[in-house]
Amino acid sequence: MLVSEQEILELKDFIFELNSMSDSVVEGKRDSNALRRLGYQGETLELYRFGRIINFADLAANYHRLIILFDRDRKGRMLTGKIMQLLQRRTKVDLSFKRKLQVITKGKIMFIEQLISYESSLT
Repeated sequence: MLVSEQEILELKDFIFELNSMSDSVVEGKRDSNALRRLGYQGETLELYRFGRIINFADLAANYHRLIILFDRDRKGRMLTGKIMQLLQRRTKVDLSFKRKLQVITKGKIMFIEQLISYESSLT
């Protein structure tokens, strides 16, 4: 994949900003691993570990702020809507990082796990 210097700089800033926030939510283990390989050091809540989405929502409601980074596919959009509905008025949900990532990668990344393709450019 062709990666511009601007994308690399913006992605470094993205990871730095993400590290300065509290909690992030990703869909699966590979998504979490991709973020870690790019330098993310914060906590991730992997949805699949909770079995049912309602179990996830009950735990997630204990956090002050959640950064949702589900994939941009149909399933990811459905999960985002469901989580937002379940957490409404229970905690703050932040989708701005998901949007920033789309802008930085110019829409090339549909799945968070695809961020691994940037790893060699960031090191």
